[in-house]
Amino acid sequence: MKLSLESIREKEAWRGYHLPHFDPAVIAEQTKQRPQWLHFGPGNIFRIFPAVLCQRLIEQGKMDTGILCCESYDDEVITRCFRPYDNLTIAVTLNADGRLDKEVVGSMADSLTMRQDFAQIAEIFRKPSLQMVSFTITEKGYSLRDAKQELLPAVAEDMENGPEGCQSFLAQLTAMCLGRKQACGAPLALVSMDNCSHNGERLRTAVMEIAGAWRDNGTISAEDYAYLEKDIAFPWSMIDKITPRPHPLVEQQLLEDGLEGIRPFTTAKHTYTAPFVNAEKTQYLVIEDRFPNGRPPLEEAGVILTTRGTVNKVEKMKVCTCLNPLHTCLAVYGCLLGYTSIAEEMKDPEMSAFVERMSRREGMPVVVDPGVIDPEKFLDEVLTVRFPNPFLPDTPQRIATDTSQKLSIRFGETIREYLASPKHEVSELKLIPLVLAGWLRYLIGVDDEGDPMEISPDPLLPTMQEKLNGIVLGEEIDAAQLRPILSDASLFAVDLCECGLAETVIGYFRELMTGPGAVRATLRKYVR
Repeated sequence: MKLSLESIREKEAWRGYHLPHFDPAVIAEQTKQRPQWLHFGPGNIFRIFPAVLCQRLIEQGKMDTGILCCESYDDEVITRCFRPYDNLTIAVTLNADGRLDKEVVGSMADSLTMRQDFAQIAEIFRKPSLQMVSFTITEKGYSLRDAKQELLPAVAEDMENGPEGCQSFLAQLTAMCLGRKQACGAPLALVSMDNCSHNGERLRTAVMEIAGAWRDNGTISAEDYAYLEKDIAFPWSMIDKITPRPHPLVEQQLLEDGLEGIRPFTTAKHTYTAPFVNAEKTQYLVIEDRFPNGRPPLEEAGVILTTRGTVNKVEKMKVCTCLNPLHTCLAVYGCLLGYTSIAEEMKDPEMSAFVERMSRREGMPVVVDPGVIDPEKFLDEVLTVRFPNPFLPDTPQRIATDTSQKLSIRFGETIREYLASPKHEVSELKLIPLVLAGWLRYLIGVDDEGDPMEISPDPLLPTMQEKLNGIVLGEEIDAAQLRPILSDASLFAVDLCECGLAETVIGYFRELMTGPGAVRATLRKYVR
């Protein structure tokens, strides 16, 4: 059987799958007439999370339009993964007990690309019915500058030339918002759903910088700028759902069900995707309730609508204490110990004890409680359900990507809390410094058996390796070589030398570097 609108009418053939309880063709036509929700970045997490939320609301009779999804970078995602399947996708939930919950998602009313369908997308922006434009374009999608903090060439050209004929996505987005102002003047919410801190503010900063350049060079008016500033909202959000790349076991199950043409593929721009998506069951979406033109009843599908301050607290709870620091710990030590699965690593007595004790003893005493989610329950779910899920194919190597960019928020904020607390001393921290030492040990590029180890991509990798040059496993460590790294507050959010943790990190690093097997020995000494 094939994934298509015609095929899913034969419900008996799709036994075991949740099919849409509505006619996707009818929803698509209604969406065309009065679009309500447009989404940029139709990748894996979009198809198994926001798109499914929309499907639930349609099935409940709370919405009668779907999502229009648009790709701004890799057209093949649309031309090979959406259009051949009538804009349907298969969402597979990976339960911890091994069951696969399979669903055909039919809420995506149309699939567009900025290159092919720019005029159509601009027309959607001009519709008064449009209430929200959401984004999952990855953290780097909001950047106007390169690693040297210089404007990207396309962005610089767009800023100079004005809103006509823009090349860069964020300038195109800004221009389409201005087109809305000219056409109907209705307000709009631009909702980043990317997994990065203060995501709405990042999007707003980019849009307003582009608009500011246009205002200053006279290509837009002060009134145009004021519309973007006052009538376009940029709600903050926190999204959480582990969504790994399409897994061979899931593919095999779908093939055994009789599905054809669902094999994963890699696009010319190196996007690895498939007509199906697999992810864990657990999910959280918390959004600042700031929608000046109204919104779908997202709370009816489990979304938490709240204040910006609460969104920020939820994000801090997750990123600084209850999930992300644990991920980084498992990533760097998992690579050193030769693991290729987070679930398998959680069976390791030292590593499971490491993340549990670090989070409970060092993180939880200063955790931010957002009120809408219980930190203890969230952490318990991470430790006992999410990370140990053997059917969730996530790897330490993937999570270790860009670690230098993550340390300050994932560990530095907790260190700051200890420094500011009248009840705690920073010297109480024993396991967080062990993670930081483990990251330095990881950067040496040699695993615990003494064999060469591939290091995941990281923008600071060349710089860090230059600073660690000459440090060799089994040889004496010169602490003076490490102190400039540990004093870098841009890495750790604090100067570790100044706050008194540097010598602890150096001591751990020396033990981790004594020779093959030293990583395991150090873990046994300090964790168990």
